Amino acid sequence: MELRVKYPYIYLLLESNLVFVYHMKTSNYINASDLIDSSEWEVYTLPQQSIFERFNHEESEAIEGRGFYLEQDRLYDIVEIMNDCIQKYRFMDQQLITQAVHIVSSESAAGSVRVALAPPKHVIGFPDCLSMGPLWKLEEKRGQAFRNDWLIENINDEQEDVIQNKFMNTLREIEDISNHVPIYIWYGNNADEQCGLRFFLYLLRDKSNEIFLINTTDHCVNTSHLCSQQLAKLFRDLEGKKPLTIQERLTFQNEWEILSQTKDVLRLWINNEIKGVPENYFDLLIIETIDRLHNEQTAKDFIKTGTVIAELLALVNELPSVFFLEYRIRFLVYSGVLALKGIPKSMRHYSVKLQNK
Repeated sequence: MELRVKYPYIYLLLESNLVFVYHMKTSNYINASDLIDSSEWEVYTLPQQSIFERFNHEESEAIEGRGFYLEQDRLYDIVEIMNDCIQKYRFMDQQLITQAVHIVSSESAAGSVRVALAPPKHVIGFPDCLSMGPLWKLEEKRGQAFRNDWLIENINDEQEDVIQNKFMNTLREIEDISNHVPIYIWYGNNADEQCGLRFFLYLLRDKSNEIFLINTTDHCVNTSHLCSQQLAKLFRDLEGKKPLTIQERLTFQNEWEILSQTKDVLRLWINNEIKGVPENYFDLLIIETIDRLHNEQTAKDFIKTGTVIAELLALVNELPSVFFLEYRIRFLVYSGVLALKGIPKSMRHYSVKLQNK
C-alpha cells in the first residue's frame, strides 16, 4: 500500500492500478468507524505508465460500486495520518473560537456539560478510564501502545475498534487549545478522575493558560445529570477562585510522573490518595456476592453476569469500571472458580455460577 496526501484528499494505492481517494470534509478528528462507514471514498484506475505520486483524481473518472478491505492495524495507521493532516490545517486555518475550554473525565459527563453550558463553548470528553489498566509511560507512544495492548487482551468494552483513535484524538484536542483561553478541568473524588486530572495537567504543562479546577464531589454536582441551574450555582461558587499557581501545577505534574512509572492495573482513591491495589482486589467480593445470590435461589443456578455486577456496584462506594469487574469474573471462570454458560464476549452474553465443591 502506498499513501499520499493532497489536502483535503488522501490517496491510497491499494492495488497495482487502483487508487482510493478519501475527501476530508471536516475539521473534526475522525476514528476508524468513521472511515469504514464513510461515503466519501471514490475509486479510480491508475492509467498505465502513470506515476502514483503525480496522479490527480480530478483528471479521471471514478469507478462506481468498488469497495475495499483493510486490516485493522493498517486502518488505524491511515486514520492517524488523516488526523495529523486535519490537525495541521485545523491549526493553520481555524483556531478554536471559544471563551473557555472544559476538560471532563468521561465522554458521558462531557455530554451533560455541553448541554448545560451556554455557547461559545468547547468541551473535551476523555474516552478512557484511568482507574484500570497500566499507566506506564502513558504520555508517550510506547506507553499508549502498552496500555492499548492490555485493554484489547483483557477488557470487553465493545469499542476496541475506536477507543485507540478516540484516545489519540483527545490528546490532539488538548494540544490544540489556544493559549489565551481559560481551561476548566472537571473531576471527582475517585481514582479514575483523579488520575485524569494529573494526566491532563501533565499534558498542559507547556501551556500558559489559566487553569481552574472544578471538583464535582465537593460541589455535590452529578455531571451525568447536570442542568443549567446546577451549573449556574456551581459557577457562582467558583467566583473569585484563583487559577492554579505554578507550584500547584508542578505538584500535579510530578504526581503524574510518579504514576506513569507504576505497573499497577487497578487503582483506588483511598484517604485522598491514588493507591495501586492488587489486580485480584475484588475477587473475594465477587465470589461472596455470587454465593449470596445462590443462597437466594431455590436451587443453585447460573446468574447473569450483569446481575452480579449490579449487585457489586451497590456494595462499595468506589468500585472500578464495570468492564474491569467483568474481566475479573472471566478470570475466575478461566481459573476454575466459576462455571460458565454462554459466550463471554460481553457481560450481556453469559452467566456464571460457583463451581460445585
